[in-house]
Formats: sequence, C-alpha cells, structure tokens
Amino acid sequence: MHILMIAPEPFFEPRGTPFSEYHRLRALSSMGHTVDFVTYPFGADREIPGVRIIRTMKPPFMTRIGIGPSWAKVPLDVFLALTSLRVALSGRYDAVHSHEEGGAIGIVLAWLLGVPHLYDMHSSLPQQISNFGYEKSKWLASVFDWLERLMIRRSQVVIVICPQLEVAVRDVDTNVPMVLIENAMGSGDAPTPGSGAAIRTALGLADGTPMVLYTGTFEHYQGLDLLFDAMPAVVAARPDVRFVMMGGEPQQVDAASARIAAAGIAASVLFTGQRPASDVPAYLDAADVLVSPRSTGTNTPLKLYQYLRSGRPIVATRLLTHTQVLDDATSILTEPTPAAYAQGIIAAVSDPARSRAIGAAAKAMADVKYSEEAYLAKTRDAMTRLAQSSAV
Repeated sequence: MHILMIAPEPFFEPRGTPFSEYHRLRALSSMGHTVDFVTYPFGADREIPGVRIIRTMKPPFMTRIGIGPSWAKVPLDVFLALTSLRVALSGRYDAVHSHEEGGAIGIVLAWLLGVPHLYDMHSSLPQQISNFGYEKSKWLASVFDWLERLMIRRSQVVIVICPQLEVAVRDVDTNVPMVLIENAMGSGDAPTPGSGAAIRTALGLADGTPMVLYTGTFEHYQGLDLLFDAMPAVVAARPDVRFVMMGGEPQQVDAASARIAAAGIAASVLFTGQRPASDVPAYLDAADVLVSPRSTGTNTPLKLYQYLRSGRPIVATRLLTHTQVLDDATSILTEPTPAAYAQGIIAAVSDPARSRAIGAAAKAMADVKYSEEAYLAKTRDAMTRLAQSSAV
C-alpha cells in the first residue's frame, strides 16, 4: 500500500514516540509498503527505503518542542493539518496512518480520500493531561477524552502499545479491530557483552563497584522523586553503590544535582546528561542493576523492553505501568514508597545470584515475546486488517 502517515512529533529525536514511529516505518518498509511521512519541522532525517519525510513550516521563534501536551503544539498542529491536507490532495493513497493526536487530522483526511484509517495509539490522551501537570484543567481533559473516543470510533484499525490501552479502546468500541504491538523494537538495541568496560572507566568506577543505572527523561511521570528519596537509605546500607542517572534537560539535571547535594549523597550519584541513543546499550552492559521508578500512569515505559534484553535485574514499582509486562520472576517489584524501593535496590545489589537469575529470566522472555520477528508479525497483522477493511 501507499500510505499517508501523520506524526505530531519531532522526528527523529531519541525519545519515546519518535522511536516507535521510526521502527514502525522500518517495519512497513520491509514489507514493501511506501509511506509519505508528514511530521514537525524539528528533528534529524532518517533514510528509510520507500519513506519520504515531509516537514511542516516552522512557526516563528520556535526552535524545538518539549515532551507532552503544551500550548506550543497548537501552531505546530495547525501547520501539520495544512501540510497533511496539501499532501493528501496531491497524491493517491491507499490508507492514512496517524499517531497520537494526529488521528484527529487523519480521520478527516481518510474520509475525504475514501480510504481506511489506522490510529496508532501510543498513550491515552486524557491521561497525558494528568501526567504532564495539567490535572486542574478539567475542561482540557474532557476535550482530549472526546477526541480520543472520536478517533477510535472513526478508525478501521487501532494499534495499541500496551495491554492497558487495549482496555481503554474496548471501553469505547468493542468491535474496532485492534492489534497490540509493544514498543520492543523502539526501545533500542541490546548491549554487546564487554562494551560496558569503557563506560565504567570513563565514569571512574572500579570493577567491583555496584552500578545502579537509570535511563530516560527527567519528566515528572518518570517517578524520579521516588528514586531520589530512596537513594539515602541505599547509600547508608551500601556506601559502595553508585547511581548513574542518564538523561534529563540541563536545567532538570541542575535541579536534581542540587537535591542530591542537599541530601548529602552527591559523591554517590553521577549525572551523565543526555547521551545519544547509541550509547545506551554500553551503559546497560556496564550496570549491575537497572531502575524504573514510575509511580503514575499506566503506559509501559519504552525503556523497559531494552532493559529486559540486557539481562540485568530490574527494580520497578509494583504498579500496572510495570506489571502488565513484568512479574516477580523477571524483576524485583516493590511498593511505590521510598523505603520499599530502597530495599528493592539493596536486595538487587546484595544478592548477585538472585539478580543473575532474574536478569536471565527477563532476557529469555524478551528473546521470545518481544523479538523482532514477533514485532514484524504483529505489524503485518495490523496492515492485513487495514487492507481488508478497504475491500469491504
């Protein structure tokens, strides 16, 4: 099929949804589909056979866009709609494939073109309002809820990236064809054994120093407050532990560093700032323990799949955001309190045999359930359903 794809994100940037879009495009390309990909004016180009990247105009005085919903996205989405309309009317397409709130544009264009629409649902839009600090804007949540329901009902196929989103879709429409495609490929490559030695040397960590690694953004929904509050208890029990915090905007890193210094544990916490996605596998290989401290939301963290492939023990909160993928055999799950989370990290560091067993079980699950072959099979299923809907 020749597909018009709409993505209201900067592409490509090394973060959640753009990662997912990149691997979705690669999968479609490998299946012989061609895609005209309309996206924001920010990000780095990526060469993918059969994919043409079409960027919108850049609003005046805007050089980048942050993560999550914001008023700054309004002019970008207006330009995205106009560019998508121009592209739609200038070519012949077999389907429209839209990501996130781009589905609002997609369902209209699919109707105009008389072709089926696929809604790629990476999160619940109303939940984003809460996750990014807009919980007091009840009217905004209501608008997003209405929009999400409309996009689901007017789509011929819906892709979801975690089981909880399956529930959200079924609450709206029990009949819409839906395919669960976890963001396993979008999370990044597995580490190469031995590649972490150079990282440990660069960080000044001796071979026997336990390294606890966090990777990802420093946004509120990641639960870093929980991790920071747990750190003093871990350091008190195991002074040899070193926390390595990979990611964060400069101002976020500065604020976190000040908080760590005030807690008196600055010597035990290393901040790397943002690193290229290609560096992450080596950091995972260098680590002894991986942490995912999310305490809000229900989406599975993208990094979790890369964590699983690393074979390292994961310490995560016992909440739906994690438990729809993890269990007690493949991770160390704790209650979402600083004391409990600290004990989980201490247990992972202090019982290497158990940690190795948990890491091995996690990798074995990832190799089967979240392999590239499984990802491609699910993508093929979604496109088959979409093609079938156009024939009806």
